[in-house]
Amino acid sequence: MGKRLLQIVIVLVGISFLSFLLIYLAPGDPVRAMFAVSGSIPSEEIMAEIREKMGLNRPFLVQYGSWLLNCLKGDFGVSYTHGQPVAGLLAARVAPTIQLTLLSLAMMMIMAIPLGVMSALYQNRPLDYVIRAATFFSISMPNFWVGLLLLYFVALKLGWLPVVSTGMGLQKMLLPAFTLGFAMAGKYSRQVRAAVLEELNQDYVSGARARGLNESVILWRHVIPNAMLPLITLLGLSLGSLLGGTAVVEIIFSYPALGSLAISAITAMDYPVIQGFVLWISLIYM
Repeated sequence: MGKRLLQIVIVLVGISFLSFLLIYLAPGDPVRAMFAVSGSIPSEEIMAEIREKMGLNRPFLVQYGSWLLNCLKGDFGVSYTHGQPVAGLLAARVAPTIQLTLLSLAMMMIMAIPLGVMSALYQNRPLDYVIRAATFFSISMPNFWVGLLLLYFVALKLGWLPVVSTGMGLQKMLLPAFTLGFAMAGKYSRQVRAAVLEELNQDYVSGARARGLNESVILWRHVIPNAMLPLITLLGLSLGSLLGGTAVVEIIFSYPALGSLAISAITAMDYPVIQGFVLWISLIYM
């Protein structure tokens, strides 16, 4: 356990160094971008004073060392555009991100598990071909295209759900969650199909049938629980990806989560927010 924790610390330091270096080498002036957002550009003398006050004129290693020491104290800096601590900005977006993540995973499992099981039970039959074609379609459709279609037909034309997903509430999360779950459902249903087929060919299934157990009992008490075990790893990776934010979907639906915050920070060259976001994703994955 101690060795794993040490590895996580080393990797986090390495990632923070590389990301800080890339941000340092990136073209553009964050001070100029910060004033461009407000619509006013001060004189070069004022901007030079602000750069010095923010420490942007110091050497790279000095900037990184100071930032790293502050991070160890829980201080990730102050956002250039919002004027608020980065830790507070990220924390405010965590709850919406977790809610969207859990709802997306729930929708994915509601779609993927029944489809995968039915596809395995009716292997090489018409229903199996239809489900496999549907999952191929699901995997092939990019998230932004699915989101735009749902936004146009479900929200705009039919008016069933709100067009803009700002704020909390189940109704405002349904469209972005379904958009994320739709693509994952295709991938996971194929995994469920393969896992169920593998379990159906195991000796314990033949033995259960020889003892006269009902097929539904064999399926739900033995085959499906065993088939779900290999999917836990994949589910963990999807969880990490969703918790890191899904920027395109969040921007389409104006959903206030981590991904949209990261995109706005990149656009405005808000380096402290970008760096804090990178560390968040790294920690979630590890």
